[in-house]
Amino acid sequence: MHRIDATTLKTRLRANDEMALLDVREDVDFFNGHLPFGVNVPLSRLEQMIDDLVPRPGASITVYDAGEGLADRAAARLEWLDYRNVAVVDGGVRAWQEAGGLLYSGTNVPSKAFGEYVEHAYGTPHVTAEQLKALSESGTDMVILDSRPFDEFRRMSIPGGIDCPGPELVYRVRDLAPSPDTLIVVNCAGRTRSIIGAQSLINAGIPNKVVALKDGTMGWELAGFAVASGAERRAPHPSNDAITFALAAAGQVAGRAGVERIDPSVLERFRSERDQRTLYVIDVRSAEEYEGGHLPDAVHAYGGQLVQATDRFVGVRGARLVLTDDTEVRALMTASWLRQMGWREVYVLAGGIGGQPLAKGARRPRTLGLEKVSPPTLSPMELRTALEHGSVAVVDLATPNRYRAGHVPGAWYAVRSRLPERLKDLPESETVVFTSSDGRIAKLAAAEASAFAGRNAKALDGGTAAWKAAGLPLESGAGRGLDSLDAVWSPYDDAQRTKTRMLDYLSWEVDLLEHVKQEGDARFMPLRA
Repeated sequence: MHRIDATTLKTRLRANDEMALLDVREDVDFFNGHLPFGVNVPLSRLEQMIDDLVPRPGASITVYDAGEGLADRAAARLEWLDYRNVAVVDGGVRAWQEAGGLLYSGTNVPSKAFGEYVEHAYGTPHVTAEQLKALSESGTDMVILDSRPFDEFRRMSIPGGIDCPGPELVYRVRDLAPSPDTLIVVNCAGRTRSIIGAQSLINAGIPNKVVALKDGTMGWELAGFAVASGAERRAPHPSNDAITFALAAAGQVAGRAGVERIDPSVLERFRSERDQRTLYVIDVRSAEEYEGGHLPDAVHAYGGQLVQATDRFVGVRGARLVLTDDTEVRALMTASWLRQMGWREVYVLAGGIGGQPLAKGARRPRTLGLEKVSPPTLSPMELRTALEHGSVAVVDLATPNRYRAGHVPGAWYAVRSRLPERLKDLPESETVVFTSSDGRIAKLAAAEASAFAGRNAKALDGGTAAWKAAGLPLESGAGRGLDSLDAVWSPYDDAQRTKTRMLDYLSWEVDLLEHVKQEGDARFMPLRA
């Protein structure tokens, strides 16, 4: 572990070398103000997130906090997990500001700022909610395509809309709007995916007029119109003609973006160089398609979500990205956007995954460090008996929203990184039984508590999921907290979708572009003519 100052960090961020910049504070603290290109990996869940976000142990990692000591603890934990090149930013957020750096609020900032850049750079046309309503009532020949994943679409959508997530638009549009006279309206919940989706179709050269719905479903609600709930309309599988058209269109867009196709032998070479270069193999198809068969080392990130929230999947700037699908169309379109976002080494597996050895089923991310600990555990039935005797205190380390949704009755909510202080609030006579969503973080916490507090600590084997699977009752709501249950609100959350919050969110998105211009570290690259 070594330390760097904020000025040195600024210089490194402007270079094109591989580097992971990790903010190890909790989600809410990150949301309220973080460094540009910072990726949120809370210390409380570090072992659960780090393997996917930073898959190469030799990658250059820089961690920071707000001066509360989390960064030093995170660096030590990373070294314990065999990461070899870890630095801590002296002074963290405060030192960054003192060096003239700006802070960003919110999440997925690079992707959101890029969406605003695209609208300005390309002049992406849009319609307002009022205009769309008038067009619908006048019987205009049009189709409304919702560019979000199906679960978001079902939660709320524009009446009459069809779910067609971002990477699917070029893939399926020929069948959805066979007449060039059909107006195509693309929407999402807010702005980014509406803009990117509409511009994808325009870049692909389709003959139809294409517009984005300004401010998406939030703009529709703010105009006083009702959203649909539980809609089921999904774009059908594309015909052969549609795929032929889409492959040609996606190929020309990818060519203008500088995307390279590679064959399996090049991918194999990249894999052999994983000790020197960080590699992400990403399958951009739907979850159902991924689970039906994918390259064994591929993670899943639906293409539109990969563009919308790149920092949820890729933690190392300057890394190699290889995108895969079955026909190249969705991989090419997604790669074209990543290139424009400034990712220089983005490749597409030529010919798709056909003919390659495939794995099936969902992928379960690894939680690192579990092989190094062996805390005592309780089964759900053993915990139930202990609770009946009143001899244990259950501490739940799930995220606030998961805790609210369902926890072991009487369980205390706590943030794992704050346990050294919080465990003092529990009677020393009680055995502490930790649980988490699947029990993995609970095992790490039990081992830590025994070491730093001398507590008799155990873990619920299988976590809260196992408790539920055993048919035991769950309690919902705020429950009892050793820590605050503050959580990052989502503008798409039904409970939080108030007029003020929606307006604040939309204003935040629009303002991001100017913020990025002031900072000056973005490397957005428009398509070549």
